[in-house]
Amino acid sequence: MRVLIADKFEQSGQDGLKAAGCEIHYQPGLKDEALARAVADLRPDVLVVRSTAVAEPALIPGALKLVVRAGAGYNTIDVATASRRGIYVSNCPGKNSVAVAELAFGLILALDRRIPDGVASLREGKWNKAEFSKARGLFGRTLGLIGTGQIGREMIPRARAFGLKVVAWSRSLTPESAAALGVEYKASALEVAGAADIVSVHLALNAKTRGLIGAEFFEAMQPGAYFINTARAEAIDQDALSRAIHEKGIRAALDVFANEPPGGTGEFAGAIAKEVYGTHHIGASTDQAQEAIAAETVRIITTFQNTGKVPNVVNLAKSTPATCSLIVRHLDRPGVLASVLDFISAARINVQEMENIVFEGAEAAVARINLENEPPESLLTQIRESNSNILELGIIRL
Repeated sequence: MRVLIADKFEQSGQDGLKAAGCEIHYQPGLKDEALARAVADLRPDVLVVRSTAVAEPALIPGALKLVVRAGAGYNTIDVATASRRGIYVSNCPGKNSVAVAELAFGLILALDRRIPDGVASLREGKWNKAEFSKARGLFGRTLGLIGTGQIGREMIPRARAFGLKVVAWSRSLTPESAAALGVEYKASALEVAGAADIVSVHLALNAKTRGLIGAEFFEAMQPGAYFINTARAEAIDQDALSRAIHEKGIRAALDVFANEPPGGTGEFAGAIAKEVYGTHHIGASTDQAQEAIAAETVRIITTFQNTGKVPNVVNLAKSTPATCSLIVRHLDRPGVLASVLDFISAARINVQEMENIVFEGAEAAVARINLENEPPESLLTQIRESNSNILELGIIRL
């Protein structure tokens, strides 16, 4: 299997792929037209990226079958085009959770103790203990989590270690699951904003979370509260945050920004950077996290190579236009299912999904064929009578 790696990728991951017999083309830094040309020229089966955007031109040429995002998100990949082309898109969820949670707590502590300002002052040759000895302290305060996925859940034990009470909201969180996590359930993001001394955002980016944290959210926050975003910049209305900083004294720390430079280095003129404590989108960038992501990337690719199945695939249909399942119990003989499909094709009925389960001993099997339209009884009779290896035929309406 030929693998094109278009971003920096751990040596352990490259070695793992080579050990599995993959042909590796390691070209970190590919992007835009150069990426599309490399895919067209090398014709890889698999493309591995981290922050590099994978747009439509890179998905059209060649024999690409799988794109692996060596990280948690996949918003930089044109998933719609990949789906139209029958290209799997997969990612490595949860492998950087600890790293991001560690950075989030580093930013919380930095806000509370004003560590960056103190360091800058000291490096300028100034000693100002009177100014920098002022801090609120974290013990006994309330941390509000927006999102309780794997990163949000990593925040909870760390919060307990600092003596913080935790309140949380997530679209998937229920009062029962909140109780199991040991946090206080809130019915909305606004309720979290009003209850918390510190808000930390851990949302995946999708149509429902884009711009979720806006002016109304910041208006609900307590004056002088802390706000941390190590998730996705697009989930935040950055202008509304800037107003809250000036009008309500909100103190903010961000690892993600709108209009970040596309590469690892570059000029960044975002005005918000002068108003917050900021880091350079490095939440997942620890050696531990990158080694874990590399190992998961190897697992995804080798599983696909050996079984045709893709772990963590994100672009399979959650539902299809299928209206019924044709259930075929049959002897495990050559041509049985081919003959069934020939009848279905001749009737111009589209197959949506199918599977064939073989029983122990490989003498008999049951096939499930999901169909867009229900076949008439006359067609079922033809199929039954056409092959003596068909033991039983039935329809389940979906």
